[in-house]
Amino acid sequence: MSDTTALNVIRQSVSEERLLDTALRLIEIPSPTRSAAAVADRLAEVLVNDDFTVERSDCGWPDAPAVVCRFDSGQPGRTLQFNGHLDTVHLPFVPPRVENGLLYGSGASDMKGGIAATVEALRAVRDSGLLTGGSILLTAHELHESPWGDGSQVDGLIEAGFIGDAVLLPEYCHDPMPIAGRGLAILEITVTRPGEPMHEVLGGIEQPSVLLAGAEIVQKFAEIDASLADEKHATAGRASLFIGQLHTGEIYNQSPTELKLSGTRRWLPGTNVDEIRTGIEATLAVIAERHGISIDSTFHFVRDAYEIDPASEFAESFQSAHESVTGRRLSTGAKPFVDDGNTFVHRGGIPAITHGPNALGAHTVNEEVPVAELVRVAEVYAMTALNFCCSPSA
Repeated sequence: MSDTTALNVIRQSVSEERLLDTALRLIEIPSPTRSAAAVADRLAEVLVNDDFTVERSDCGWPDAPAVVCRFDSGQPGRTLQFNGHLDTVHLPFVPPRVENGLLYGSGASDMKGGIAATVEALRAVRDSGLLTGGSILLTAHELHESPWGDGSQVDGLIEAGFIGDAVLLPEYCHDPMPIAGRGLAILEITVTRPGEPMHEVLGGIEQPSVLLAGAEIVQKFAEIDASLADEKHATAGRASLFIGQLHTGEIYNQSPTELKLSGTRRWLPGTNVDEIRTGIEATLAVIAERHGISIDSTFHFVRDAYEIDPASEFAESFQSAHESVTGRRLSTGAKPFVDDGNTFVHRGGIPAITHGPNALGAHTVNEEVPVAELVRVAEVYAMTALNFCCSPSA
């Protein structure tokens, strides 16, 4: 069957109304990270009602067991995984609505709209009858959004064997096709001195200064970041060390006892993360000794750096599908954020492509995504499955 004929069948099998109903049913359930049990149950219910077999596995987080659904052709071939997170950031809940072809609401962009598109792709592949080899594995989980989640449930999925030969993730990255991305850790640093807060003229000025120590940390980290500018990856960009928050003091003329800083450390593929962590700890230890204060630091590992081969069969399967649906192939580039694709490459050892709708407002209360974009993603995912799973070389 030609690609054109297959695409026509897939397009007839994708239902915008059904896709949108799924998205609305997911978005209407609030699911901030660590509280996604109800929406996981809803997704499982939707799939079961569509006559799919669903498995639930806690994968290290029994409060909201992950949703696992397989569609198998019954013939040899590869398994393509669709994977998404059901949790949202901790912002005021916005209920779903549709206006002028746009879907709004908490998670519309990140990423319940994308998950609904993967469900529709799964339906379309089944209803089309075109999957002649291999299988599709759909997985959905929580504990994704940092700093409330630690990514451990997707780790658990991989460790439990819920993993395909390649994975697509419908985050809001639609162009280019990302083939590399930096790793990320969130830094939380607390600087303290002994004693109580003191008025400046009643001895406060004589106390060890958490402010001066904090200022030295900021300055030292800026110097380190400047040196990291020379660490560049052809696609992923440069490594970095960034401070975005600094808090201390109760009033202008009081010597505080505590200062807090937080920021990020991003690194490139091939970097030893343990060396980064110990280097930061050593730098802070020197500053603490010089100022006679204490510094406690936490290095919250989020995701590791990764890269994939843009010439792999999986990448070609995706590009061919995208070209069939849209009439063009994507350029290759970097993924600006970290997501679970990093983990699938680093921990699971499979290629991962993050590709979702052209959506706006992620991590805000103004999430919006064109319904037509969700349909496009469903078609691209379905066509990628036909290209990849049914490959003669599988």
